[in-house]
Amino acid sequence: MKDSKKTQKKLHERNKHQQLYDFDKLKRVVPELEAFIIKNPSGIDTIDFALPEAVVLLNKAILMKDYKITFWDMPKTNLCPPIPGRADYIHYIADLLAEGNNGQVPTGTGVKVLDLGIGANVIYPIIGVAEYGWEFVGSEIDVVSLKTANHIITNNPHLNSNVTIRQQVSKRNILKNIVGEREYFDLVICNPPFFKSREEVLAKTTQKLRNLGKQVVGKPVQNFSGQNNELWCDGGELAFITNYIYESKHFKRQAVWFTTLVSNKEHLKPLQSLLKKSETKEVRVINMEQGNKVSRILAWKY
Repeated sequence: MKDSKKTQKKLHERNKHQQLYDFDKLKRVVPELEAFIIKNPSGIDTIDFALPEAVVLLNKAILMKDYKITFWDMPKTNLCPPIPGRADYIHYIADLLAEGNNGQVPTGTGVKVLDLGIGANVIYPIIGVAEYGWEFVGSEIDVVSLKTANHIITNNPHLNSNVTIRQQVSKRNILKNIVGEREYFDLVICNPPFFKSREEVLAKTTQKLRNLGKQVVGKPVQNFSGQNNELWCDGGELAFITNYIYESKHFKRQAVWFTTLVSNKEHLKPLQSLLKKSETKEVRVINMEQGNKVSRILAWKY
């Protein structure tokens, strides 16, 4: 399907993914994708999003076509994120920086971003470097994910000069052990683990597969994959972000904006209340829509 067809997505105006995927162009950069292209009931090209391999190949093709990537490979067990939504996060936080720069988004390595939990896919730095040329520092607690991420960075020269990764050695800390004593960031970004347990992850997977029209028997296969540390933690999203907010106060002079995705709308009120008690100077909630999905960015500064 050609790019002239509009989707129902309400993406950021600078997001490259306003239109339906052009599978003719995508399969040219990743020929293996062709085996997974099917027609939906309307006769439009798509893939079976319940198949992890198809999702990985689609993401690889998008990154190569739109974001200057020449190498991208990752284990099937790691999180394979939907790229349009991740791009929205980058564009909306760029708008935050533009407010302090006469309405213009600052570009180049003079802008330094900390990505908390960079993951094996390196998705936020890939988009941020391609779109704005920013410099990224990524933190990662999982050794295998860190190794995979470093392999992607090393094999893409433009990332190798703009992205570095630091290992977080403590499960109890988020910013501590990562931010240097005299280090300063324009932005901190975070895509926290959403779930409280492995069981909650599997329940969500079952629901997603049924929504895709799939019959689920026994243990479901996650179409979005993900290691434990990527998908869940004790206390889930609310506990993780709460800890992040507490730590951010100790680093308040070392970043302009602290931000995070918030998946569960019910978590906003308690988090905003905590931020108020933390004596923040400003708090923002930025809504993002991708089709029927609504997510939000919580941003604060001291």
